[in-house]
Amino acid sequence: MNTLRPISYAVLFLLIVPVVVLLYEGFGPMRTPAGYSYGVFRSIGLTLLACVAAVLLIIALYTPLAYYFARNTKIESKIMQTLGDIPASVPHPIIGIALLLFASPITPLGKFLLSIGFDLFDTLLGLVVALVIVSAPIYIKAMQPYFESMSRSHENYALGLGASKFRTFVSVVLPKSGRGIFSASLIAMSRSLSEYGSLVIIAYLILKPTQFYGLSPIQVVIVNFYVAGNIAAAVTCAAVTIVVSLSIMIPLRFIQRQTPRI
Repeated sequence: MNTLRPISYAVLFLLIVPVVVLLYEGFGPMRTPAGYSYGVFRSIGLTLLACVAAVLLIIALYTPLAYYFARNTKIESKIMQTLGDIPASVPHPIIGIALLLFASPITPLGKFLLSIGFDLFDTLLGLVVALVIVSAPIYIKAMQPYFESMSRSHENYALGLGASKFRTFVSVVLPKSGRGIFSASLIAMSRSLSEYGSLVIIAYLILKPTQFYGLSPIQVVIVNFYVAGNIAAAVTCAAVTIVVSLSIMIPLRFIQRQTPRI
């Protein structure tokens, strides 16, 4: 008898049963209109917008870095990888405090950034930057094995013809990396949707731009309901957020599985 299958189903059950209970309570006995109000859906929209923007920035900024790590085994690269893991390995309120200090008038750099309009505190920009910092290490770790598994024959051919490493990356590697980028992006997106620690400090309440004035990320909204003692609203809001997230992530996962390998 193959015992691995029942064991796998059992441990998977342990992961999903709390979520199933929450969905049942949120849409059943504990359902309350406060948990699916217009403001809640606006906060969900704000969070999804910030997550998408963060993932697009991560793809643009950190795909080359993941490739560099995958193709370099020198001690310098190992040190850089260790440094790049810091945002993922420290309590995330630390990231929020670091960003708060980074763009505050306390420091000369912060004064300069504020003078050119680079304000992170309680802004959509700060929300996106925080999500980029906490999710980028996850994206890099997902992309590295993909690049490492790719055949280097086409790269070596391009390099042999005199192409630079950057041109080889752009013209040879990237066109073959769509599936890996898509998969790593979904992981980064999931990580962004689950972030709370840094957001509660740097983007607790969005004040800029004005179209999002007064909104909080949905993670903060759920905790605020709970802290205020409105457990039913917290449960309902959490259930709604799960459904919205799954309605986006599941189709994307399906698209990923249907995408042919290049």
